[in-house]
Amino acid sequence: MDKQLRQMMNEAEQELLRQTEPDRLKKLDEDELIELHGRVRRARNKYSKLYRRRVAAKVTKDATRARASKVNQRTAMKAEVFEDTLARVSRRLARVAWLSADQLREERIAAARAAKATKAPKGSQKAGKSAVKPSKADKKLRTPASTRDAAAARASGRRKQATRDNR
Repeated sequence: MDKQLRQMMNEAEQELLRQTEPDRLKKLDEDELIELHGRVRRARNKYSKLYRRRVAAKVTKDATRARASKVNQRTAMKAEVFEDTLARVSRRLARVAWLSADQLREERIAAARAAKATKAPKGSQKAGKSAVKPSKADKKLRTPASTRDAAAARASGRRKQATRDNR
């Protein structure tokens, strides 16, 4: 970012921008990145909304959007700076989240393999079959989709019955 843009920012905004430098971002963990992402997003939204409101108010006076937007260039530049900063933090957060998810997946796979290795000793159950037969309720599990479909069918039947009753 050039010197002119930095001078436009107040001290709190400059500190926020310094926190998003690549070297500093590498030192942050996922939770800290989420918090920083929220702060940068709020700053971006603040200046974007401020710019839009000011331009909308000026359009009625100036009669053109071009003249109205020239007046608020400083606010537009700040909004653009925070937009770029937000993109940088978002990319880093996505990368860290992906690595974290990958690590968790590996841990779950290792735990599942360990659990599989420590299963009941052979001979206690028949090969490939469980000791207890599954009931009918276990065979047909209720899913959100099946619940929704059943509710839709009931509602349809009730609408048809109400139509017949009103005749």
